[in-house]
Amino acid sequence: MGYTILQFLIVIALLIAIALPLGRYLHLVFFKESSKLDRFFWPIEKIIYRISGIQSLEATGWKKYAFSLLSVNAALLGISYLVLRFQKYLPLHSTKIDNMEPTLTFNTVVSFMTNTNLQHYSGETGLSILSQMIFVTMMMFTSAATGISVAMAIIRALSKKGKTIGNFYQDFVKANVRVLLPLSVLVTLCLVALGVPQTFASSTTVTTLEGKVQTFALGPVASLESIKHLGTNGGGFFGANSSHPFENPNPLTSVIEMLSMWCIPAAIPFTYGLAVKNRKQGWVFFGTMLAIFLVLLSVEYYAEQAGNPALNKLGFSSSQGNMEGKEVRFGTTLSSLFTTVTTSATTGSVNNMHDTLTPIGGLVPLSLMMLNNVFGGDGVGFVNMLMYAILAVFLAGLMVGRTPEFLGRKIEPRELKLIVIALLLHPFIILAPSAIAFMTHLGTDAISNPGFHAISQVVYEYTSSAANNGSGFEGLGDNTSFWNISTGIVMLLGRYVSIIVMLAVAGSLVQKQPVPETVGTFRTDNATFGVILIGTVLVIGALTFFPVLVLGPIAEFLTIR
Repeated sequence: MGYTILQFLIVIALLIAIALPLGRYLHLVFFKESSKLDRFFWPIEKIIYRISGIQSLEATGWKKYAFSLLSVNAALLGISYLVLRFQKYLPLHSTKIDNMEPTLTFNTVVSFMTNTNLQHYSGETGLSILSQMIFVTMMMFTSAATGISVAMAIIRALSKKGKTIGNFYQDFVKANVRVLLPLSVLVTLCLVALGVPQTFASSTTVTTLEGKVQTFALGPVASLESIKHLGTNGGGFFGANSSHPFENPNPLTSVIEMLSMWCIPAAIPFTYGLAVKNRKQGWVFFGTMLAIFLVLLSVEYYAEQAGNPALNKLGFSSSQGNMEGKEVRFGTTLSSLFTTVTTSATTGSVNNMHDTLTPIGGLVPLSLMMLNNVFGGDGVGFVNMLMYAILAVFLAGLMVGRTPEFLGRKIEPRELKLIVIALLLHPFIILAPSAIAFMTHLGTDAISNPGFHAISQVVYEYTSSAANNGSGFEGLGDNTSFWNISTGIVMLLGRYVSIIVMLAVAGSLVQKQPVPETVGTFRTDNATFGVILIGTVLVIGALTFFPVLVLGPIAEFLTIR
């Protein structure tokens, strides 16, 4: 037990040690008009602007920022669709891999563009090397850069010096060139040094100890793994994802991958604190996220370490806990930590199969994706937490009879209406499609488990899609037209509605004159506000999703208990 806690503490300490300087670096990249970085990066960016035909980098309003974002994403969707539909006619192609089926192509390109990376196909058998490089890797960079850009635009609007939300193209290019690309090179080199393959060869043939010949799929695995985690993407090169020994060979690579997917979401609160000149508030956001994370991590670990109650009754209990679906090289400790990190950072990468978690162990990743703001994906998770913060300020203002203010700007009905739309849409696009799936054989035919676990399977699939996570209860037969189209629509709504809503909120706030702080101003940079924020997140999440959790994992736990 003490060794487990020590492992958790070391990883969290490493996270903070990385997030603090990374937060300062992000502030330097996005909020300083000029810096020493320009000398190295500007020539590269200049070439990109010239090739792209971008003429102006002037700051824009929120509508033009949103239009630019949607235009770039739509263009990338179109290019990616063509690559997958005609991949067998393109170079670096294995004769065994055919063009992707239309509905699966739709689901896949939407999945990667929305930073979800939900995979209804198996990586090494569904995509060619060229598709893995051009489509998967490119989309992992661009989708992550989109989320980071949105976060920086909204932080810029909340900054007292901010008079505009910025220029999307400039933010987008900077996020790729100055943030994601350098970090990816660094992580790639670390993974290659630790045994992760990086080659253009599509496979290798070996003779086993029994004298038989076996073929193993290969490819540029390390480079994909780096941006897969740094970009909080999660789509694996192989179908087994990060439980595959080529993607994640040992406990050290597992820690590197966890820190990679966690570091940018954890750094953004510190960037925010520097930008708004209130570092304490940045720590409040980080502390709020970390507190919720630690509680759910504790639940996850204890549930998995306790093992399966049904097997324990039969005398099959083990000191290692529930090892079904887990790799021995990781055990319950690193598996529980990875599960909690990947669903809090909405990455979707897995080093164990979530379908084989205990009922309460499965409830934890479900809860994190339903909340969708405990660190969250690159940029978007922090944006979701900002929505809850503004709502918390509004509720606190109602209690004391004051007009709510956040960072010196009054929160009025327009902002609240927009935020409520985003908050209500998230449960709607999870619960409504889940209900439809249970009402038709198109949905129920895919279920592989009877009883309450079937509810968890279906709800997990739509929760993962809505939260742009991408992990799944893999017993679900989801590669059908119904699941491909329905989850594709959910991913689009889950990604872009909240982005557009918060850009609209930012556009509204940036036009308001700052209100001077007085002795009666409700402070948002202390522990009191942190407690209120945690309460707001948990109460809204509990009221919305508790009934379906009772029908799924909680009922399953009580049944096998």
